[in-house]
Amino acid sequence: MPDYLGSCLCGTVRFEIKGDFDSFFLCHCHYCQKDTGSAHAANLFSSSAKLTWRSGVESVTSFTFPGTRHTKSFCQLCGSAVPNIQPDGGLVVPAGCLDTEISLRPTAHIFTASRAAWDDGLDEVTKFKTLPE
Repeated sequence: MPDYLGSCLCGTVRFEIKGDFDSFFLCHCHYCQKDTGSAHAANLFSSSAKLTWRSGVESVTSFTFPGTRHTKSFCQLCGSAVPNIQPDGGLVVPAGCLDTEISLRPTAHIFTASRAAWDDGLDEVTKFKTLPE
């Protein structure tokens, strides 16, 4: 039985993961800001977990920014981020693509020198449970 299940937004890509995550980083580097369109990426890392594609692997594309280790895998149909295997064999899983709840809290914020200025003080921003009218 898998420990975690996940999928892309359109449901074409589905996967399972067996094993534990070593860390959960919120990365504020410029690369992660660009490829998420947000203040940071939320990625789980494992050196031992095993990834099995259940469906849609033919729709997965990966991009590695030249001259870096920065890799993003995503569904070609909907653009959702999905897991990728690093050159060293480690697994990186975007936390938002998991369908199984995770109890692991983020380990740390990384590359905070690149943190977006608008990312500060977000706890004080007005909150809505759904899209405001």
